[in-house]
Amino acid sequence: MAWTCLLGLLPWWVGLPLLLLLALGAVLLARRIAHYAALCRRGLRWGLPGLLFAVQRALGGDLVAWGAALLGALVGFSLVVLMESLLDRRVRRTAHVQVSPEWSELALAPIGPPAHIIELTRADWREVYDVFVDPAGESVRYEADGVGSGRYVFKRGRVIDRASPRYCFGPGGRWFVVSLPQGRGDILWDRQADRMHRLAGWQLCGWEGEQPWLAQEPDGVPTPLHEALGQRRQ
Repeated sequence: MAWTCLLGLLPWWVGLPLLLLLALGAVLLARRIAHYAALCRRGLRWGLPGLLFAVQRALGGDLVAWGAALLGALVGFSLVVLMESLLDRRVRRTAHVQVSPEWSELALAPIGPPAHIIELTRADWREVYDVFVDPAGESVRYEADGVGSGRYVFKRGRVIDRASPRYCFGPGGRWFVVSLPQGRGDILWDRQADRMHRLAGWQLCGWEGEQPWLAQEPDGVPTPLHEALGQRRQ
């Protein structure tokens, strides 16, 4: 109120430069010194009525002078509101901009997704001639029906035919793998899901946990089972 009364008593040609300086300070200090910018905006809002009173006083104080003062108030306050709206929008937009990392942080930042090192456990291949015991303690019978060919008969009724006597179990006993005759591929039986895969051209090369990995050549690139089957990992 004291600021308003002071500008009302001063000549209008003195108060107008002061208000223009306050408007300039509000714009320049908006992103640098927010406290001083707020003071400039407050002085501009409260100083404008004093300047308008000084204008109507200079015009004679009659009805025309009051009309000019009211018109000046409408235009002046509209400009003040527009300026504050633009300043607030620019400040909010600047606050949402993230600080760019330094070049040293970018140089040390990892590139791409985190690496996952695959360490395969070698398959423990064995040869069967008659009867052997699986990891669950149940007996399995191999019945040869030709040179390098035969069938596996499990106690629970599962039969795997057209297989060689070369076999192995997975680390946890979930998988049972046998080779096809003449090394044409492998047969994989998921004992937990009771699902069998007869893969010609693929050979077991190792295990990751309990999951089999295969390759199309002895020195080929290991591939997980779901990719060898052309399926997506679930």
